[in-house]
Amino acid sequence: MTRPNNQTFILLLSLIGLCPVAWAQTYPTKPIRVIVPFPAGESIDATVRLIALQWQTALGQQMVIDNRGGAGGTIGTEMAAKATPDGYTISYGNLGPLSIGPNLYQKLGYNLFKDLAPVSQATSLPFVLFASPTLQPATVQELVAYAKARPGQLNFGSTGVGSGLHLIGELFKLTAGVNMVHVPFKGVAQALPEMVAGRIQLAFNTIPAFLPHVRAGRLKAYVITAPKRSPLLPEVPACTEVGLPGLDASAWHAVVAPAGTPREIIRKLHQTLAATLDQPEVRKQLAAVGAEPVGSTPEAFAKFMRAESDKWARVIKAGGVKVE
Repeated sequence: MTRPNNQTFILLLSLIGLCPVAWAQTYPTKPIRVIVPFPAGESIDATVRLIALQWQTALGQQMVIDNRGGAGGTIGTEMAAKATPDGYTISYGNLGPLSIGPNLYQKLGYNLFKDLAPVSQATSLPFVLFASPTLQPATVQELVAYAKARPGQLNFGSTGVGSGLHLIGELFKLTAGVNMVHVPFKGVAQALPEMVAGRIQLAFNTIPAFLPHVRAGRLKAYVITAPKRSPLLPEVPACTEVGLPGLDASAWHAVVAPAGTPREIIRKLHQTLAATLDQPEVRKQLAAVGAEPVGSTPEAFAKFMRAESDKWARVIKAGGVKVE
């Protein structure tokens, strides 16, 4: 067999080097499956559908939403982690399976930092501490003092042990130095009437879920877990305003791909997503549901994901949170 001469060898190397670039230029050539590791109808599902409608235009291919709920989002995330790393299966998840779950479940079918490739943090949705209108304190500072004087007498509801709404409550306990009792529910619909009646005194949630009830006077809001106020609740102070900077946390959403997905494809996914999130109409629609667009780079999101994992690991340990 004739051996290639030096010029042919150099040409072959050049062509090999161009392959990833060529993939990125032609990608995508077929629909992209977006695994949402939560049931249809939840807020994360509504948000990704809003974004995907414009994102698929930027990519030039249809994005097919595939809801795979269960185990706090870890089942669908595992499916994404084990998918072929060719850019045609990605996942739109949140802090549950991408920072809380890996620190909460003893057995998990994926390694957060080995099996998933960060693409971008898409949005940030701050929590708000809501309360029954029957609760006496008028401000969060008064609430903290009230709770400290009555250790174990206040309770807070959530959507289940280990959920984001549970752990933000544990973070509040840790940050404010108070002792409250956690009361888990199956969902927001079950907790809401208990709060209105005063049997459940406090609960964290994202803004849209309880906003109509605040405006109707059925609930009140104490503080938002962000460094700035929300235009949806401009009268509610940011955590940094009330001496609780450690309460800065959000129910963020993000895009990940299977580890091994070509870097050029990751870049294209990020660039088209960031451009989509920068569209005025998309920003307006996200703002209406209390979400702030982010569009961070894969590198920035990787650092953020590591920091979030470390933060919630501390909260889980401090709160003694365990799931069966």
